[in-house]
Amino acid sequence: MSALLEGKKAFVSGGSRGLGKALCEVFAREGADVAFNYHSNDEEAQDTLRRIEQHGRKGMAFKVSVVDKVAIKQMVTDIMAEFGRVDILVNNAAINKADSFVTTTEAAWMNVVNTNVNGLYYITKPFFKQMLRQRSGNILNLTSIGAIRALPTSVHYATTKAAVIGFTKCLAKEAGTFNVTVNGIAAGIFDTDLGHSLPDKFKDVYEMWCTKGRMGRPQELAEFAAFMVSDRNTYMTGEIITIDGGSVV
Repeated sequence: MSALLEGKKAFVSGGSRGLGKALCEVFAREGADVAFNYHSNDEEAQDTLRRIEQHGRKGMAFKVSVVDKVAIKQMVTDIMAEFGRVDILVNNAAINKADSFVTTTEAAWMNVVNTNVNGLYYITKPFFKQMLRQRSGNILNLTSIGAIRALPTSVHYATTKAAVIGFTKCLAKEAGTFNVTVNGIAAGIFDTDLGHSLPDKFKDVYEMWCTKGRMGRPQELAEFAAFMVSDRNTYMTGEIITIDGGSVV
């Protein structure tokens, strides 16, 4: 049986660390050429590129913010020139700031909303247009269990991740006419910088009540994501799949 993503061209936002890095590596292992953007860490971005290329696939890295509309437009142009098309888009990039709502400043609120919601729009729009022209494509958006459960996470983060769910479901309806699928993953607590930004007390409770008894490993989510965006997943769209180790929190 051929690799899940043999010959595919993918883009992953926020690919230099955490879940994004794992997604890039697993997609490359499964046969895809992978482009990604990152915010600031050049060393980690080069490590992601090496991991992609170790699997014999092409990699492209762009130091571009998800809220820089002009740079994103140029990035998509460069990717299309190199790859010819993009079959897979994964919206992974997001930020969180540990804060309580009563002390959240307007600046902090707007920063999280701008990155997690407006960034989703800025990245998706140009790739989506290309997919409509191709009459094919697969979009995967990463959201959080914090969007659907009352967890002690920041209100602005939970709000933006709930927005990702609405975005996914509504866009899937519009995209279906053009043979483009749109799905999402609601991630639990993973062994990433974002996961470790949570209060220790909450992490301890999570691991106690989680059926698996631990945080998730980024590769575990990436393995399932590879199936979700593959041609073997043909009858799912507009869905949000929870991957959280069986948490009952």
